[in-house]
Amino acid sequence: MSDDHRDAGLEKAIAFFERAEEVAATDNFDYAIDMYLEGLRHSPDALDDGHAPLRRMALIRQGKGGKKPSITDKVKRRGGKTPLDEMINAEYLLAKDPDNLSCAEAMLKACVSGSYKRTGAWIARLVFDANRASSKPSLAAYLLLKDSYASLDMFEEAVSACHYAAELKSDDAALQDELRDLSAQLTVQKGKYGMGGDFRQSIKDKDSQDKLHSQESLVKTVDYCKKAVDDAREAVKAAPGSATNIMKLADALADLETEEGYDQAVEVLQGAYTKTSDFSFQQKAGLLQIKRLKGHLRQIKAEIDAEGDNPQLKARYASAASKLNDAALEHYRLCAENYPTDLKLKYEYGNCLIANKQYDKAIPLFQEARNDPRYRLAATNKTGFCFFLKGWFADAIDVFEQAIEICEVKDGNLGKDLRYNLARSCEEDGQSDKALELFRKLAQLDFGFKDVSQRVNNLRNNSRPA
Repeated sequence: MSDDHRDAGLEKAIAFFERAEEVAATDNFDYAIDMYLEGLRHSPDALDDGHAPLRRMALIRQGKGGKKPSITDKVKRRGGKTPLDEMINAEYLLAKDPDNLSCAEAMLKACVSGSYKRTGAWIARLVFDANRASSKPSLAAYLLLKDSYASLDMFEEAVSACHYAAELKSDDAALQDELRDLSAQLTVQKGKYGMGGDFRQSIKDKDSQDKLHSQESLVKTVDYCKKAVDDAREAVKAAPGSATNIMKLADALADLETEEGYDQAVEVLQGAYTKTSDFSFQQKAGLLQIKRLKGHLRQIKAEIDAEGDNPQLKARYASAASKLNDAALEHYRLCAENYPTDLKLKYEYGNCLIANKQYDKAIPLFQEARNDPRYRLAATNKTGFCFFLKGWFADAIDVFEQAIEICEVKDGNLGKDLRYNLARSCEEDGQSDKALELFRKLAQLDFGFKDVSQRVNNLRNNSRPA
């Protein structure tokens, strides 16, 4: 799958993930599960944005007494026509029954079959640790892990799983032979890393997996959260110069989800920044402030949904939204300034500038972000959008045509969005015939897309002689 295709899928998925986060904040967990899974259909290997937060939410749901899947759910969600269907169905059941090892194993099989490698490695770690912690470890689980890890080219883990399987079945000569074979493959792999290879990426991926795995223990009780804070404080006392310990303390304080917790987290990070001038501390503080403000916004939105038309609540919502906008704008400005080579941050800053109608500042940022393959298509689209909003319609047309040319999936959501933007630019530029043709083609593809059908009618009516 190309980078552009992945970007389009993730961009679509993020909207579902954000909606899931919003409804989860109101304890509407079952709807949130559906939203996460719908997002994962668009971006199946979205580990950091999809699978991991869904898992954390599932644990919170379980802690608040969420019901396990019904018999009907289990029948309906058994298997699937494709690896993606199998993964989604297994993850649905796992989200509603987080301790069910068989659901996790089914999800692992689907991830390996579908080549969702990051997610596969993550869920395999969960299965491995759960099986090791069991009073009666499952031989079948270790054998599944052995084969899955080998398929993922994670031979160190495959050797470990095979070793535990061999301990449970010490008289199995075939397992001993396989253990030797896997050990030999691990030696070869390490040799390749020693020659350059992908060692750095391997370490980076492992660190990412370890971090995500540690987050699986997000607790369901306030007492545990407080204990996590106490443990983090002790770690900072033992090694006050450790950036990792300071970051963990800030996260633990923020996880209390109280105003006092957020205040203390920011205070810890700002103090570390003052001492070290390491911007990563200030960056973290900014992210926590944004998280806090998003929480405020979700809370007010939930009150509005519950109470209906309330002018005071709407005023509070507008004020909270303004504070979030200002915080995000300043945060990403500082990030782009301090990390000038990080094109992702420039892309995010550009989005903030668009929200604040600062198009002239946003355009060069998006043009730079296009140099990152991950953002090439999305940043080109945003560049054209800025030209459109400035009223430079001919320039917008040129840029949108460039974007459509590099868009691999022209009938996908991002492809349709690009074609719509091009048609709107032609319409505003006075090229009515070209705009009508573009809107017509879109209507033939997706009649309900935005206001395409209405625009076709308007353009046809306007082109008729009086």
